Parts: sequence; C-alpha cells; structure tokens
Amino acid sequence: MSEQGTNLGIADYQERPDLSGPRRIPASASVLVIDDEPGVRNFLERALVRHFRHVRVAANVKEAEAAREEGHYDLIISDIRLPGVSGVDWVEAVRAQGDPTDVIFITAYADLETAIAALRAGASDFILKPFRMDQLYTAIDRCFERRSMQRENFLLHRQLAATRPEMGLVGESQVMQQVCKLLRRLAVAPSTVLIRGESGTGKELAARALHRWSDREGPFVPVNCGAIAPELMESELFGHGKGAFTGAQEAREGLFSHARGGTLFLDEISEMPLAMQAKLLRVLEDHRVRPVGSDREVPVDVRVVAASNRELAEDVQEGRFRKDLYYRLDVVSVELPPLRERPEDIQPLAEHLVQTLATELGVPPIALGRDDLRALHRYPWPGNVRELRNVIERALLLGCPAADCISGAAIPVPDSAERGPELPDAPAGNAWTPLDEVERVHILRVLDACDGNKSEAARRLGVARKTLDRKLARWQEEGRL
Repeated sequence: MSEQGTNLGIADYQERPDLSGPRRIPASASVLVIDDEPGVRNFLERALVRHFRHVRVAANVKEAEAAREEGHYDLIISDIRLPGVSGVDWVEAVRAQGDPTDVIFITAYADLETAIAALRAGASDFILKPFRMDQLYTAIDRCFERRSMQRENFLLHRQLAATRPEMGLVGESQVMQQVCKLLRRLAVAPSTVLIRGESGTGKELAARALHRWSDREGPFVPVNCGAIAPELMESELFGHGKGAFTGAQEAREGLFSHARGGTLFLDEISEMPLAMQAKLLRVLEDHRVRPVGSDREVPVDVRVVAASNRELAEDVQEGRFRKDLYYRLDVVSVELPPLRERPEDIQPLAEHLVQTLATELGVPPIALGRDDLRALHRYPWPGNVRELRNVIERALLLGCPAADCISGAAIPVPDSAERGPELPDAPAGNAWTPLDEVERVHILRVLDACDGNKSEAARRLGVARKTLDRKLARWQEEGRL
C-alpha cells in the first residue's frame, strides 16, 4: 500500500460523534494490535484504549511474539501484509501452539484467495482498509459474543454432566460453622487450598463457596481427575495445538484457560498420574501452561483448589503422590467432617434437600415425620451428604417415607422414641458393624441393583469408577466378595 493510500485511509478511519463503541467487551479484556503502518497503530491504540483495559501495539511479528510472551491477550487485530512473515502464516503458527485467541484481520488487499487463506488460518473476521470504526466495533462485539457463548456452553455441559443440583453448604453444627468461617477467610487470598474429607462430604460445594465468596470474576470450573483417561489429561487441562495428535484438527483451549480469572477445582487429585503431577506442579509454580504440541507457554491467572478423599500424606509415603506437589497444594487445608460426626445437621440438611430436589424433580415435597428423622439419625451414612441426597431423592420419586428408602430397603424403626443414634443391624446380627463393612454392604447392594454395571454403580454412589474398582479389588483380595 502506498504512503498516499495510507494517509487517505487514516482519514477515513475517523469515528462519528454518535459512535458509542463495542458493547460486549469484558472489563478485564486486553487487545494486541499488529500493523506496520505507524499511523494505523497510533489511531487504533487511541480508539481502543477507551474500551479495553490493556492495549498493546506491535509493528511486526517479532514485537507481537514478545508481547505474547509477557501476557495473554483476549483479542488480536492484525494486518495481513506484515514485513518478514505474513499475518496469515503467523496466525497459523499461533493456532499450532494451542492459542485459540480470536483474530480480526485488516487489509487493503481484497482478493478472494487472501480472504479464504485468512479464514482457513483461523481468523474470526476480515475487514478491508479503509474501514470505519463502527465496522471494527461490530467485529469486536461478534468475537466476544461468540467467545462468551462458547464458554457458557462449555460450562453448561460440565454442570449438566454432574447430574446433580447445586446445594449450598448447610449446617448448624459448630464444626460446620467453623468450616464456613475458615472458607470466608481464605476466599480473599489467591493461595492454593486443599480440601479433605470422605467421599460425599461436600468438597465441591466447599470449593464453590470459596469461589463465590472471593472477588474472582472468572468462572468456577470443576474437574474430576479420576474421570479423565490418563492419556487425555494433559490435553484436557492444558489444551492442544492444531495437529498435536491424531484427531486434533484444530487448536483447543484446556480447562486452565477456561477457568482464566476464576477457580479451577481439581477433585480426586490423588487419581492424577505421577507424570501429570510433575507438570501440574510447574504450572502452580510458574502460572503458565504449555498446550500439547506447542513449544510456547501461555500465562494463566487461575486459583487452584484441590480435594481428596484419601490421605495424600500416606500416598506420598507409598510413592503414589509427589511430595513436592503435596506441599505445594497443602498451603492451607480445610477438613470437612463426615455426616455421622455432626448429627445435628441431618435434619436441616434433609429438610433443605426435600425443598431443593422437589423443585428440581417437579414433584410435591414430602413431610419428614418423627419416624423418618429417627431413622435418619440412626443410620451411619457411609456415603455422607451425597447418600442423604440420594435417600431424599428416592423418597420424593417413590412418594414414600424417607425411612423406607435408606440403603434401598426399609429399615424398621422402633415405636419408642427414647432410643438415640445407633448403627443399624449388620447382616450377621452384630448391632455395632464396623464402618468399612457398612460401606461394603451398601456398595454391593447398589452394584447388584445396577446388574453389575460398575460405571452406573459408581455414578449412583457419586464416586469415580477407579475408586469403586479399587475397593472391589481390595475386598476380592480379602475374600469378602
């Protein structure tokens, strides 16, 4: 493009007085502008700085790469004809590195072949010079609207996959009040938090509360490490570049990128393979992720909250978990007590679940009578709050007393009201059955109800398939199957 053409184009870029600018830019958004014409760079910088929190300009690919090394950009606006390397070739290289940032190309050369090449390279939009700012603002709005819809769709699918309605932390016991107080205190800090507790105690709910009480503007993204195949975990967490492996037809953001500005919850962290633990440790130390197939690291602003129903210290001693990662995760730990240790919370939890699940299922709520409450208090709840939820859901669906739905079968309740909490009768008639045996009987009952389908049984129990397999293998070795 000639100097004369450049000057004429700049004059045509001027904004109209009634132009309000793009409407869908997030408050924390940043943009990188790449153009070898100083007039275009300066004008776009002045126009965009009013709408973006951070605007960076570059005259060539080398300067653009230096800018990307320093931080993440939510949008790239680039000329196609750049000195040394064309904008199309550069964007193709960016996509191959696993960076799916939206790109708007601007160019004075409008041949069809160039436009097709730009779109194939991954351009989100294509604008001809000279352009009006309302054209650029419209293109910017489209990019952020599309990205917002993609993120919302991604998070919605993950929430639906959980198949359970969200419930806030409910509890009147002193120990739960202390847990909530600690979570509120930790919420304002960026430190990593490790949540401990038996399966079903509400570790994800605690993590959600931690995020909700924080000032982080990004989303809450839960990840069950035990539900991801080991060979896919790196790609799921860090993303991958185009062509990184068979089937990787386009670059894809990982869960760390989806959680940018928010909280990433790594549930069942003990199930993460050792090789992946080393890579996670580096991310926690450097705050950067390297997508699979890329030679470039991408900065991420994510708070990590991890959870485990196993003692990670014991896993460290047995060589199943890295010591350095354990100490990095265990900056502050929150211990969630099992339901049997806070019986005063059973009634308010049950009543809350009745109302929440009745609305979710579209059925009338049931009344929890005296016999129901006595039965709920007598049961030791090996599955904790998750099992209580299942009992209430079963009672709502069947329209029967909650007492008849514990462990999938009726539990006789004595007529006298003076009996306090105690364990139910064991199969052998021992009234004080060990907790491990109660858990074994319950799991086998659920597995039998699922006709031996372990995946379905694990889903109903609210545990990872690996956890169920490990328990069954141990009972097999002990001759208890």
